[in-house]
Amino acid sequence: MALKNPSAPARPMSRVPAPTPSSGVIHVNSRHTSHFTVVGNHLAQHRGLSLVAIGLALHIQSLPAGARIGIKCLTARFPESEARIASALRELETAGYLKRTRERLPSGQVVTRTVSYNQPGAGPCPTARPAQRAPRPEREHEAKPTSKPKPAPKPARTPLPAPRRPSPDGARLAHRILTELRRDDPRLLLSEADVARLTPAVATWLEREAPPDAVRRTLAADLPSDLRSPAALLAHRLTALLPPPLPAAPPTPARPAPLQTCDGCERAFRSPQPGLCGDCRSDAGAVSRRIPP
Repeated sequence: MALKNPSAPARPMSRVPAPTPSSGVIHVNSRHTSHFTVVGNHLAQHRGLSLVAIGLALHIQSLPAGARIGIKCLTARFPESEARIASALRELETAGYLKRTRERLPSGQVVTRTVSYNQPGAGPCPTARPAQRAPRPEREHEAKPTSKPKPAPKPARTPLPAPRRPSPDGARLAHRILTELRRDDPRLLLSEADVARLTPAVATWLEREAPPDAVRRTLAADLPSDLRSPAALLAHRLTALLPPPLPAAPPTPARPAPLQTCDGCERAFRSPQPGLCGDCRSDAGAVSRRIPP
C-alpha cells in the first residue's frame, strides 16, 4: 500500500453555479474572514421594525463593547435626526434587541446602562466563567473616577502689627494697658508671654495717636460669653480693627509781619521790628554816602 504524499496539491473543489433567478435580487457573496458581524434573519427580515431600527440594530451589534451609543453620538454619526434615532431605539427596546436602565452611581451621578441582544430573550449578560463577574454593559455617560478632594489649606495667620518707630515710652504704656485689662473683665487675665507678644501691636495703635482709653475700651468691649482664649481674641481685634495713621497736618500759613510806624516819615509799613520804612532807609543810606567820614 502506497503512502500519501503530503506535499501533493489538494484537489480543487468543484463549484456548481447556482441557478440564476428570472427576477428579483441576485446575490454575489464573498466569504468574510475578518471584520464581519453575524446577524440573524429574525432581525434582518423583521416585519415589525422600520428600516431605521433594523439598520441601527445592525450598527450597534457591529460595535465593540464599551462603545458609546447615546442619541447625541448616533446623531453625529448618521444623517437621521434625534427624533428618528430616539424612535428607532424605542422600537428596538420593544422588540427585545435593546435594554436601557437608569442607575445612580455612588458619587450621585445618574447614568444609562445599555445592553444589546443579538437574539431577543437571551440572558442579560453572558459570563465567560462561573466564578467571574459578568462584564459591565456599555454606559452612555461613563462616570469618571473622582478622587477624594483634598482639604483646603488653612489660611496663613496675619502677623500682628508692629510700630514703625518703636519707643520705650510707647512700649511701657502698651504693656500697662494689657496688664490692666483684667480690671475691666477678669476673663482678660493674660500670661506674661501673651502680654509680651501683644505689646508691639498695642504700641502701634498708640503710635497712630489712638487714645489709651479708646484702645482699652475697644479690646475689652462686647466679649463673647464663651470666651476661651482671651489672647487670641485680643490679637484678632488688634489686627482687624487697627486704625489708619492720621494724615500729616497741613503746613501753617505764614502770617504777614505786623504794621509799624516809620520813625522818619510816620507812614505805616510792615516789619517785624519798628524803625524806618524802606524809603527812609534808602534816603538815609544815600545821605551817609554823600557825607565824608
